[in-house]
Amino acid sequence: MPVLPGAEPYRREGGEVGVLFCHGFTGSPQSLRPWAEHLAGQGLTVSLPLLPGHGTRWEDMALTGWQDWYAEVDRELRNLRDRCEHVFVAGLSMGGALALRLAAKHGEDVAGVLVVNPANKVHGLFAYTLPVSRHFVRTAPGIVSDIAKEGAVELGYARVPLHAAHSLRTFFRLVDGELPQVTQPLLLMRSRRDHTVPAVDSARILSRVSSTDVTEIVLEQSYHVATLDHDADRILEESLGFIDRVATGAGKEGTTTRG
Repeated sequence: MPVLPGAEPYRREGGEVGVLFCHGFTGSPQSLRPWAEHLAGQGLTVSLPLLPGHGTRWEDMALTGWQDWYAEVDRELRNLRDRCEHVFVAGLSMGGALALRLAAKHGEDVAGVLVVNPANKVHGLFAYTLPVSRHFVRTAPGIVSDIAKEGAVELGYARVPLHAAHSLRTFFRLVDGELPQVTQPLLLMRSRRDHTVPAVDSARILSRVSSTDVTEIVLEQSYHVATLDHDADRILEESLGFIDRVATGAGKEGTTTRG
């Protein structure tokens, strides 16, 4: 199935510092491309893969699950480790959960973690009905384009296949149990107003990771897809500062909350 225009993966060779980007559930690399392109422009090696079942049509996603999505980013991480001295993992929403699991499983091979509005749980009654409802109902309404900035649009599916949503629920539970294995420096950026992932998800992640170098930044002007929203430049600035500090080993930074 042809990839939707704009949803293509993005990779650029650069220096000895690499960053692996993980996009969100039903989304595509489009939501993270400005972030990846900016870091590539600063000389970093970047990889932004298209997750299996994404970027084409929702029917393709219905045939995939969390094992497929994680296997893709796991392969990309191993490829980056072969080429770079320091590798960071970054993600938006479900991509944040993928990045955190990579950090938990790969240990010292991951230098640091950057997440934006990371998801930790499928919330509400919808989550509890998934094990049964997915056998009777194929899809639910989509969850893309939660963006405050006028004219900004996220490329993703208008429908959510429920088999994939059930797999996502299973994945979140798995990652939650592995969060204490995350010890790397962590930069967590969350929107104060997010209509897709509640703030409790970020709080849960921060309470369970074992990282001692943790920075939390509150984004005041954006909704869920902050990478395409008013705070996009702030994300770029904070990311570069975090990566430079960690890669060069310059000092430690404690937990902070900044607007």
